[in-house]
Amino acid sequence: MKPVVPRDCVLPDPAAVHRVRSADGTALNVEEYGPDGAPIVVLAHGWTCATTFWAPVVNLLAAEFRLVAYDQRGHGRSETPATTAGYGTDRLADDLEAVLLATVPAGQRAVLAGHSMGGMTIMAAADRPEVAARTAAALLASTGAGDLVAELAVVPAAVRHAGVRRFLHRQILRSRLPLGPVTAVSRAALKYATMGPATPADRVAACAQIVHACPTAVRHRWAGVLETLDVRAGLAHLTAPTAVVVGTHDRLTPPVLARRIAAALPDPQGLLELPGTGHMSPVERPTDIATEIRRLAGLAAPHPPAAGSATAPASTVRTTVPTVVEESAS
Repeated sequence: MKPVVPRDCVLPDPAAVHRVRSADGTALNVEEYGPDGAPIVVLAHGWTCATTFWAPVVNLLAAEFRLVAYDQRGHGRSETPATTAGYGTDRLADDLEAVLLATVPAGQRAVLAGHSMGGMTIMAAADRPEVAARTAAALLASTGAGDLVAELAVVPAAVRHAGVRRFLHRQILRSRLPLGPVTAVSRAALKYATMGPATPADRVAACAQIVHACPTAVRHRWAGVLETLDVRAGLAHLTAPTAVVVGTHDRLTPPVLARRIAAALPDPQGLLELPGTGHMSPVERPTDIATEIRRLAGLAAPHPPAAGSATAPASTVRTTVPTVVEESAS
């Protein structure tokens, strides 16, 4: 029987929906949830995803925050760039800056939360004055700043030759093959590559619907950007309090990448490792992601957060400063 998507993986009715034009004219779909006037949180999703990816987190936080979620260019309801010039980390930074200018009034600041390519977007835009002025804190979830192909762990460890593994990872990353309809086989493949082994079938189904909806050409063109990604220089400019989250079973952006980011941050606010969790942390562990967002909002607020609101669940592992940066064995 085909698993039913969980109710919390469906977005509530938005408070507002509008189009925002980026610097090159690309129209971005922007959706807002929660009460007007509440503290603002801006959500940037990852490669092959869409605003719907954030539904479990939105449903947990919509009573407390004004949540701004937008579709990255080419994804969801945002426009697809007509040429390859419309793809790149500078374009991602342009888009985030445009969304912030449109949704965060001058003089106010938001917590920025980015998953995967969304986290890369935050790092890429960190040196933009308008972005910095509107950033109260940041959450980088399941992401990396560089060396993605070298650290991918999708190919089984039994393939020991580093060169062969890199070649296979490039072929997987840049595949032009359409994903086709969601089937039991495709759900199993997606779960293996992107989610923890204990992830329930209905949450795998929710992610599969989102990922399979991404156009093949868009997936391929962004994969080319990710293959050579290097936004490490942006970390020095990300001076707002920043927390990092990663799943211990993340095959796409393994924990070694999260540890490198945390070690390079000017104002690190902890590295949270989620046991048994894969790459899709906002869907696999939405409560932990929501807790981190609340904690960061509390750090940025003029008064401390409510008692207990920033406490990490017992099933997580947090380090304040990574004392050892684990290098890849490949």
